Amino acid sequence: MTEKEYGELSKEMMPKSPIWKDCFNAFWIGGLICVIGQFFINRYSDMGLSEEMAGTAASMTLVALSALLTGLSIYDNIAKIAGAGTLVPITGF
Repeated sequence: MTEKEYGELSKEMMPKSPIWKDCFNAFWIGGLICVIGQFFINRYSDMGLSEEMAGTAASMTLVALSALLTGLSIYDNIAKIAGAGTLVPITGF
């Protein structure tokens, strides 16, 4: 079997990726995480923190929640569905 034949065979055998479903799940779950982050920013601002400090506190809260959910084996299940949607939102805060 040549290298080209092997490449074609492996391409045929590879499962098809449901890209549109994956993108949709990353979008809505990532958006939900952003909504939760914005909620925390608003609450911290209401408590008197500056916008910059509220953003920092919200980021720290999201990281702490992620660590807690990871410890409870919940975050891994969310990440299986959302993919990059669970990673990207934290960079925006």
